[in-house]
Amino acid sequence: MRILFVADGRSPTTSSWLRYWIETGNSVHLVSTFPCKPLKGVDSFHVLPVAFGRMAGGQVKRPAEKSRQHGMAGMRDLLLALRYFLGPLTLIFYRRRFQTLLAEIQPELVHALRIPYEGMLASATPDEIPLIVSIWGNDLTLHAHGSFFMKRLTWKVLHRADGLIADTQRDIRLGQEWGFSGAKPTLVVPGSGGIRMKELSLSSGIQELPEELPDGLIIVNPRGQRPGSLRQDVFFQAIPLVLAKVPEAFFICPTLQGDIEAEKWVDTLGIRSRTKLWPYLDQAQLWYLFQNSRIFVSPSIHDGTPNSFLEAMACGCFPIVGNIESMREWIQTGINGLLVDASEAHSIADAVVKAIKQPSLQLNAAKINAALVEKRAEYTSNMASAEFFYNAVKSRI
Repeated sequence: MRILFVADGRSPTTSSWLRYWIETGNSVHLVSTFPCKPLKGVDSFHVLPVAFGRMAGGQVKRPAEKSRQHGMAGMRDLLLALRYFLGPLTLIFYRRRFQTLLAEIQPELVHALRIPYEGMLASATPDEIPLIVSIWGNDLTLHAHGSFFMKRLTWKVLHRADGLIADTQRDIRLGQEWGFSGAKPTLVVPGSGGIRMKELSLSSGIQELPEELPDGLIIVNPRGQRPGSLRQDVFFQAIPLVLAKVPEAFFICPTLQGDIEAEKWVDTLGIRSRTKLWPYLDQAQLWYLFQNSRIFVSPSIHDGTPNSFLEAMACGCFPIVGNIESMREWIQTGINGLLVDASEAHSIADAVVKAIKQPSLQLNAAKINAALVEKRAEYTSNMASAEFFYNAVKSRI
């Protein structure tokens, strides 16, 4: 099958999803909305940096790059709002270039791995070519409400799509409320395809980490800065509350090294001695960190099913996450994790302390979550379902 993907080529989710189609002998083509290196194995690679994607640089900024953002740290929300209004206007130019690529590649199927702005670009696909759209965690709960333009274009994407993939049942329901026909095919699988359990088990050997793992009970929060989606400020406010009751606790936050806001929170709250802001970790390093940590925290207020959340559960980390609908599809609070009010520091802190003080809760959750990930998030079976889904969508056109 000749497949054209429209995606953020920098994203590990994109790499994971495309890997299956490349390895199974399909002709894979990628239009990336951000500049990046070509993915290994694709038959053609193109960059159409819609919504000012060219200004974003690499997806994960190194400390030196982040330090240059000192004056911009407080402007994240403003910049996001401006992108909601100005970003859609760039589609007028890039849609023509996209249609030229369609004529050159002549794909049998187009798959946009997110609505803003990949699906918005891909909605220019002619009706005779099947279009599948994936929903990411915040597409409909946050970004679609960013401006009139975002609402209109989200509606247009969901009316044009011939198939819809999401990582939560919630987003299938919301997609249909936004106009996706209930008569068209849908599929619920993790955004990256799922967890490769065999590869995860091989990561249990000692990995080279930025520094030696500290002694103590390790709590990990690898989610980084995601404006509008996470309350990392509240997470850091919860740390001294935890340390007051469990002084041996230690917090590690990959991807936040050099982030001006995170560095400020750590210093202002006086928690640097028990908190490590680490740089970006590759997949094996992150899995190894999960395997050696007790608790995973994600202070989410908007989210789907994060890959790191599934990986942490597969590694035996006890999940503490925001009490939002997508997380309630996975977590029964007090059974296999804890749901918290991510806007309240005491709620996060109390959950961390409870998990530490009740080892049996962690042990039982680890067993439940290992089986849950195997059943619902195993990569090979999920991607086989995706292949069946692709063919089902194609057969309808």
